[in-house]
Amino acid sequence: MSQFTHNKYPTFAFAPELPNRQWPNRVMSKAPVWASVDLRDGNQALIDPMTIKQKLRFFELLVDCGFKEIEIGFPSASQIEFDFTRLLIEEGHIPDDVTIQVLVQAREHLIERTFEALKGVRRAIVHVYNSTSKVQREKVFAKSQEEITEIAINGAQMVKDHAAKHPDSEWVFQYSPESFSQTEPEYAVAVVDTVCEVWRPQDGQQVIINLPATVESSMPNIFADQVEYFCTHLGCREHVVVSVHTHNDRGCAVAASELAVLAGADRVEGTLLGNGERTGNMDIMVMAMNLYSTGIDPELDFAKMNEIVHVVSECNNLPVHPRHPYIGELVFTAFSGSHQDAIKKSLDRGEAVQWEVAYLPIDPLDIGRSYQDVVRINSQSGKGGVAYILARDHGLNLPRWLQVDFAQKVQKESERTQKELSSQDIIALFEAQYLPDGDLQLADYSIRRQAKQDSMNAVLTQEGRRIEIGGSGSGVLSSFIDGLQKETGLEISVTNYAEHAMTQSTDSQAVAYVQLIINGALYTGIAYSSDTVTAMLRATLVGVSLALEDQAKAA
Repeated sequence: MSQFTHNKYPTFAFAPELPNRQWPNRVMSKAPVWASVDLRDGNQALIDPMTIKQKLRFFELLVDCGFKEIEIGFPSASQIEFDFTRLLIEEGHIPDDVTIQVLVQAREHLIERTFEALKGVRRAIVHVYNSTSKVQREKVFAKSQEEITEIAINGAQMVKDHAAKHPDSEWVFQYSPESFSQTEPEYAVAVVDTVCEVWRPQDGQQVIINLPATVESSMPNIFADQVEYFCTHLGCREHVVVSVHTHNDRGCAVAASELAVLAGADRVEGTLLGNGERTGNMDIMVMAMNLYSTGIDPELDFAKMNEIVHVVSECNNLPVHPRHPYIGELVFTAFSGSHQDAIKKSLDRGEAVQWEVAYLPIDPLDIGRSYQDVVRINSQSGKGGVAYILARDHGLNLPRWLQVDFAQKVQKESERTQKELSSQDIIALFEAQYLPDGDLQLADYSIRRQAKQDSMNAVLTQEGRRIEIGGSGSGVLSSFIDGLQKETGLEISVTNYAEHAMTQSTDSQAVAYVQLIINGALYTGIAYSSDTVTAMLRATLVGVSLALEDQAKAA
């Protein structure tokens, strides 16, 4: 039998009966309470855990982002965790509006050590836990539900007793039935009810009940059902804060937390960029930015996203995936031609009261990114993307007919080189194709304007030879072409023409784009000058020079 067989996995067995679920009809309208667990859950998942210096740097980053509840570690687990807790307290690193949180197992000596680490703290959340899941009860601890419940009760009582020895600090008690998502729903409620009987939140003790998807093992909607069932069956629900802590084993941690908030959760634990055990914790940055992108204040500040990513990456010693939502190198980049065209057209419409740009859910500028990499060019790109690059970086607003022509040349070049083309690659290709140093150069010209017909004389040079031409027509360009036809014997007509200033300043340079049919073949010429007439005439000469070269080759 193949080793890859789904038959070895049981159907998920912990979905509650919830025929009248309410969460699907609810809409999120405000941010939950955020609790960062980067310094504990995130740190314990690192190959090389953070030093005290790195943890302090990370803590200060979290404070700057606006977190008001920060789990700083597991002070009873190691000396470095204990010392970091003492450093924060003794050196005054904890702002008055920030509450630190610590984790501890429901064991007497560990709880005692935890309160020793917290001595003198202004306010702290003491987070105690024990596993309640069926697999842990049966396979790890070999204990009954009653025995597991007794561990929870004893842990709650020990936390309460030790807190009473430190009346000068404000204590918040937090309990997690670890692996809540793999615990029978009715048993999870029963365990927490017994913990609340010890802590008595209805009498004023601040209590957080945290519901972890320690291992994500179901679809997000099932987790939402579990949370709603819990919230509607817990006896002291109105007196406690319900929190969730989701992991990303199925890749749905953010979705599970979002639906859990709809299902009644008040608070969400997670990490920046999703670092954590196995596939990681819920990414608070992503969930917060999801709210932001729909007009909801996330109550966290990610304006300096590049700095945040830099600090998190350095402290965790982990790379950031280029497609990571909101902050990956490529998340605001479009290579597809149709995407590029839609982005360009949306941006060309100008600023609106609210952000509406195709393919860009948020404005990159909001988080300290730029438009520099919104459009990048490879063989999949189209005319819109190429035109966007030339306009943004080089002041060239190509007319549509030229966009079509040049995009084909760009695609061929990208296919030939088998790589992405940079902005400099594109302008170099553009100038090589349309601004070559042709044989014919414009030295001087004069125009005589009359009521019905213009005439002009021009002086050209060709390999040091002086050529004088004259012609007449309905305008300057037609007069110039008339003179060129007389001189060269070519049959020339204009099919497309455009011009514009390259900057808004008074000394700006002009650019002209001319498309000609010469002896039945299509030629394009482009030229720069300080005035539009000169640019137009020079662009025409580029096209005529190309035609003369072809004529000479054919001969």
